[in-house]
Amino acid sequence: MHPALNIAVKAARKAGDIINRSSDRLDLLTVRHKSLNDLVSEVDKTAEDAIIGVLKDSFPDHAILAEESGKSGNSDYVWIIDPLDGTTNFLHGLPIYCVSIALMHKDSIQIGVIYDPTRNDLYVASRGEGAFLNERRLRVSRRDKLIDGLIGTGFPFRMFEHNVAYLSMLRDMMKSCAGVRRPGAAALDLASVAAGRLDGFWEIGLSPWDMAAGVLLVQEAGGLVGDLEGENQYLENGRIIAGNPKIFGQLLQTIKPYITQELKNEN
Repeated sequence: MHPALNIAVKAARKAGDIINRSSDRLDLLTVRHKSLNDLVSEVDKTAEDAIIGVLKDSFPDHAILAEESGKSGNSDYVWIIDPLDGTTNFLHGLPIYCVSIALMHKDSIQIGVIYDPTRNDLYVASRGEGAFLNERRLRVSRRDKLIDGLIGTGFPFRMFEHNVAYLSMLRDMMKSCAGVRRPGAAALDLASVAAGRLDGFWEIGLSPWDMAAGVLLVQEAGGLVGDLEGENQYLENGRIIAGNPKIFGQLLQTIKPYITQELKNEN
């Protein structure tokens, strides 16, 4: 495994402990709106600080790209951090949220860690060495027909200008698959694709920290990842499709008619 993986796991578990301790006192937390429908709590910041502290102890020269504190440092190695993906779920006591940490070297994601503190589930991946859940090797599902597939998504909660396009995608997807699920934490949705629980996933309007670790998990579990047009610009444009190799192409075909010119031009 990649030498940095154990450090990332240590950082994720430390953040998870902070999140678990706070889950019993939700009514005492300070919460603010970063923007419409985008909540942040003191837990997000405390967990992020803990992660960065652990990483900087071992890799002081590495750069950081984190949801709450932004970009810092200048290096070919960049840690991409979401200290609490699914903050809105967390603040409502809905136990679907996680810690997501990835290490990118130049343009290549090298390691990914997703930690679900409510279940003590640890997902890890190293490039070229597979993806694992609690030390069990992960493989994407084998379903080959979209009509039999369970597909995850996330609503474009900050990008209402794309609602018409998205709702058209959702309408056709609902008619084309066995079911659509919207749990509310994109990193965990991608982990579920890697684990074969979801056969595919798509979303619009994500940030790199929502996707980076989950992307590597899916790829190392034998799945495919692309943007809405099947290209590899998802970290830049925030639009992602992931799935097993058979379902991936069928997802692209279902979504393709509703990719507007605005979506194509937006970066």
